[in-house]
Amino acid sequence: MNSPIIYVVSDSVGETAELVTKAAISQFNGSGMTLKRFPYVEDKEHIEEVISLVSLDNGMIAYTLVKPEMRTFMKERAEKEGIPAVDLMGPIMDKIQEFTGKIPLCEPGLVRKLDEDYFKKVEAIEFAVKYDDGRDPRGILKADIVLIGVSRTSKTPLSQYLAHKRLKVANVPLVPEVDPPEELFKVPKEKCFGLKISPEKLNHIRRERLISLGLNDQASYANINRIKEELDFFEKVVNKIGCPVIDVTNKAVEETANVIINYFQKSRS
Repeated sequence: MNSPIIYVVSDSVGETAELVTKAAISQFNGSGMTLKRFPYVEDKEHIEEVISLVSLDNGMIAYTLVKPEMRTFMKERAEKEGIPAVDLMGPIMDKIQEFTGKIPLCEPGLVRKLDEDYFKKVEAIEFAVKYDDGRDPRGILKADIVLIGVSRTSKTPLSQYLAHKRLKVANVPLVPEVDPPEELFKVPKEKCFGLKISPEKLNHIRRERLISLGLNDQASYANINRIKEELDFFEKVVNKIGCPVIDVTNKAVEETANVIINYFQKSRS
């Protein structure tokens, strides 16, 4: 006797249908069953093709079709040909609609799109961590956005916020005693953003930072003359690059991020 064949039919790639069917088959220890995935069934002609193949194999169908007219057609054709068929998606969609009163989108492949969106976000977050604080200049050329600024201008939290928007961000601290990485001058200027801040605000932020660490707030790190020296160096670097500069003195991270996203999107359109 030939092994039973189950056709896994979907209007997308068929991963959901195959996973559910495999879970069911596992309860029979496989029992020598064969799965054949039939993805991207988008019209009635495709369904007719499936019906013909299943009839030849004396198989059954497990399907996930989100469009009501396609589900109905599949059900009617399978019944007419005496083919066992299981609708894996329709009943739960109908029950959710009845329960919530909401109308389903009936758009194939949304689960996959959501998964792709999630993994893009994770990838962007990992990128921001890997190329934070200039630790690896190679990330500068791989990034969607490069942030530059002196210490305590919110480069790291801004990188993480943008990463949650699925943007790969590298950030580079500017220090007068250290030459900026050469990669910084190879980046298209529309991808690079300088973060500017007033000396007085930065002095306050750095003094508070030193106090929180139990250190002397009169250290050179928070010295106003040292801060002005750093900011002068910052101005020289951003002028050389020719990149946009954003004054973050009185801006929340979210505000700065929105400015960057809007500018970035316009530059790409």
